[in-house]
Amino acid sequence: MSVAAPAHDVPARFGSFLAFDFGLKRTGVAVGNRLTRSATPQGSIRAEGDARWPPLAARIAEWQPDALVVGVPFHPDGAAHENTRRAQRFARQLRARFGLPVYEVDERYSTTEAHAAGARDADAAAAAIILAQFLRSLP
Repeated sequence: MSVAAPAHDVPARFGSFLAFDFGLKRTGVAVGNRLTRSATPQGSIRAEGDARWPPLAARIAEWQPDALVVGVPFHPDGAAHENTRRAQRFARQLRARFGLPVYEVDERYSTTEAHAAGARDADAAAAAIILAQFLRSLP
């Protein structure tokens, strides 16, 4: 299981992060850093299955993050569902393919929040919301 370490366990030397809002057809991407505690949407990758890996690899190569962050959805009561397991599998695959630490963030309502804010690319905006939440949790 790829459960994230608590925020206080994220090494202080980790300054840059790339975050993902995983979806079966689209994966939102955002970049951010610890110093400014800001996150910026970087567009969505519109690909399914194994076709998503080359564009993901390109984003990781472009941004050279210290670690990755993946939003993991849960039901409002905290119970897991099928998309919870899919996002956790995606997090494990990222770790195995790219050898970077992967942190999971509870992302309940991030896409709803992105839509409410009028985001043109709700998936990338949701990734930025997920990353901003993660960055705020760091010491």
